[in-house]
Amino acid sequence: MSALLAQFQHYRQQWPDERDTTHFEAFLEEGPRVFLREALEGHFTGSAWLVSADGERVLLTHHRKLQRWLQLGGHADGDMELSRVALREAEEESGLTGLSVDAEPFDLDRHRIPARGHEPEHWHYDVRYVVRAGSNEAFEINEESLALAWRSIREIADDPGSDASLRRMAVKWLRRSPR
Repeated sequence: MSALLAQFQHYRQQWPDERDTTHFEAFLEEGPRVFLREALEGHFTGSAWLVSADGERVLLTHHRKLQRWLQLGGHADGDMELSRVALREAEEESGLTGLSVDAEPFDLDRHRIPARGHEPEHWHYDVRYVVRAGSNEAFEINEESLALAWRSIREIADDPGSDASLRRMAVKWLRRSPR
């Protein structure tokens, strides 16, 4: 967990204007239980900013439960290596193979998840990583998605109607130094 804490501290230094980043550090101090969805007040999740091989597009899911276009991702389920969670979720939700994940968080987003069934309203401490597609971009839709689509990162950044966190990630991606 100390490696993740160091990553959060480094992220805060890189993005000092982003609010809520210190919440991630404080939440991590609560111990391993916050990596389990049974932590009803909130838990860590890992998400993928899954970019095409050319770096121009991102794969989004029309999330079945939330009814919104979002990045791929999901619950840590006890796995404290959130980059591995992001990669696993990207593979499971897209059917793509040959993906690679960056080691450092690309974005942090704390958001409320509405109550549903027996699950109370709670926080998701979503740690997002860049996941890169290989040459095969032919995805397969699974039961968690209503649809999947490759979307232009520039269009997301330029669209004021885009989800705020998707737009933030698109702007970050476009401002990054070439890799």
